[in-house]
Amino acid sequence: MGKRPSAGAKGFEAKTIRKVQIRLIPFLFVLYVVAMIDRINIGFAGLTMNKDLGLNSQQYSIAAGIFFIGYFLFEVPSNLILHKIGARVWIARILLSWGLVASLTGLVQCVHQLYIARVLLGFAEAGYYPGIVLYMTYWFRQREQARVLSLFLTGFAVNGIVGSLISGSILQHVHWLGVASWRWLFILEGIPAIALGFLTYRVLPNRPSEAKFLTAEEKEWLQAELDREDQLKLQRGRRSALEGMTHPRVWHLVAIYFAMMIGSYTLSFFAPQLVKSVLKGNSNSLVGYVVMIPYLAALAAMVFVGRSSDRRMERRYHAAICLLVGGIGFLSLGWIHSPFVTVALLSLLAVGYCSSLSPFWAMPSEFLTGFSAASGIAVINSFGNLGGFAGPSLVGFITQKTGTLYGGLAFAGTSMLISAGLVLLLPKTARVRLIAERQTTP
Repeated sequence: MGKRPSAGAKGFEAKTIRKVQIRLIPFLFVLYVVAMIDRINIGFAGLTMNKDLGLNSQQYSIAAGIFFIGYFLFEVPSNLILHKIGARVWIARILLSWGLVASLTGLVQCVHQLYIARVLLGFAEAGYYPGIVLYMTYWFRQREQARVLSLFLTGFAVNGIVGSLISGSILQHVHWLGVASWRWLFILEGIPAIALGFLTYRVLPNRPSEAKFLTAEEKEWLQAELDREDQLKLQRGRRSALEGMTHPRVWHLVAIYFAMMIGSYTLSFFAPQLVKSVLKGNSNSLVGYVVMIPYLAALAAMVFVGRSSDRRMERRYHAAICLLVGGIGFLSLGWIHSPFVTVALLSLLAVGYCSSLSPFWAMPSEFLTGFSAASGIAVINSFGNLGGFAGPSLVGFITQKTGTLYGGLAFAGTSMLISAGLVLLLPKTARVRLIAERQTTP
């Protein structure tokens, strides 16, 4: 065990970590918001697009979820390429390609073209989210990861706020050149990703050694800390990409994330329709304003849970309790169909799901590093995100058969409760605390 760091050393550590957070997290946060808007804006587009293209509820659900087929197929190769050639080039490539496809989605003329566009969007965006989770492990130690991930992942909640406002406004007001507003929604919301792709190539450093915002001493200290943590994980035998893909705990996390994603994308793709059904005929702009309320509630909760998880170095109970809260919110939506109660329950759901993300994504780096982390994180995200295809598709099927959305919502809520139970079956990771204690100045 190393010596306990002095007050001066602790101040140096805190200053260095703070500089990294200030330099990286806001930029990555903006990229994540843009990514989520382009991925789920079909939820708002569907309010008018479905009628124009003649989509029924099941076809819409397939179009929303089929994104994850392309996403699934290219996720693991994408993360391995990122680890090999660097985040700056690869993340820039991802942004440019998905922005182009997202904008071109506004030109589709039939349901089959929409299916193709959504699959291509999945191919284009594949690797972005797990790539960022992997990228965080290049810069932050285990003890900081839930906190910084919570700051980054607040982009999901902010997307719900900003995306709802922007998408609702475009849908209500933008009818330029006689083109339908849902087409402009896709076209306009794809442009920021293209612009940010060029900016990413210019400003994003790959590793601490390339960070011009750190002094030489800060670079040396940070890299030594990260290398020491990696060595502790390497002693446990997880070195290769294949080992990361075959580790039993990786597949346990896949099952958890699959069930989580059923709930997540049911919320994203169907919340606008649910809100519009209880508001009964109000404008799309108002729907946007109301849909953002649950995400405002989730924003503060995400930061609180991330800090609490890091402070206690505990992941399982934080994630499980949040997922339990989200599942209860989903299951309760079918009881009372008033606007106030619906928004309150959607807020409970958003708080629960969103807050579970940072403790969940801090778990893979407890036992994976290097290429095993690149492949393991990508496997969790790619296979788990198939829940984003299965969930909306099954919700659409249930809605089509029952004539009401609430049976599908109950299915999504049950999936989140299952994910909470699976989290509790994970082994306790006392090793995390040991790693944190050993990350001291020698």
